[in-house]
Amino acid sequence: MIALLHLDLGLLLLLLLLLACWQTPGMVEATVPAAPVNVSVTQLRAHSAMVTWNVPQGDTVIGYAISQQRQDGLMQRSIREVNTSSRWCVLWDLDEDTHYSVQVQSVGLHGDSQPSRVVHFRTLERTDHYPAGVLDHHEPAMEGLGMTPHLQTGELLIITTVLLLWAGVQQNCVKWSDGGLVLSRCDRARRRARRR
Repeated sequence: MIALLHLDLGLLLLLLLLLACWQTPGMVEATVPAAPVNVSVTQLRAHSAMVTWNVPQGDTVIGYAISQQRQDGLMQRSIREVNTSSRWCVLWDLDEDTHYSVQVQSVGLHGDSQPSRVVHFRTLERTDHYPAGVLDHHEPAMEGLGMTPHLQTGELLIITTVLLLWAGVQQNCVKWSDGGLVLSRCDRARRRARRR
């Protein structure tokens, strides 16, 4: 009985030690990235703005989370992107001449950072940015943001493959079967034309 009691006290002490280590704040915070710094809003337009930030050196960051809110409280939006090293985000579909606030969090492997400091900004009025009589139908274009869209090699390969398959299906040259992709009539017709 005394040996059993001694064993139970030993297990209890081990469990308490594990529990104390598990709840130590320093151990948890070491795996979560620090909050983004130098958060700023640039490229202000009537219906869009760009948010940029920096990440402290040494932190493993796999994405970001942005909280955007109108000052009057009528709208709140959250944006979360993972598997990216981007340090900027374009906020679209904003109301003109409206006050907003934004905060950014770093997304790490073991959780999100604390939110950055709050940054306040006001979108422009249409007349602040555009000459009178110019319509705003080009607003979503990236040209005003100093960026150009670049497709990466993998994206171009996927697009090309899909277009070629689509064209083959349209001309009845490519079909799908249980075994996968099958070249049909067009391939046979080309073979016959070569034999002649």
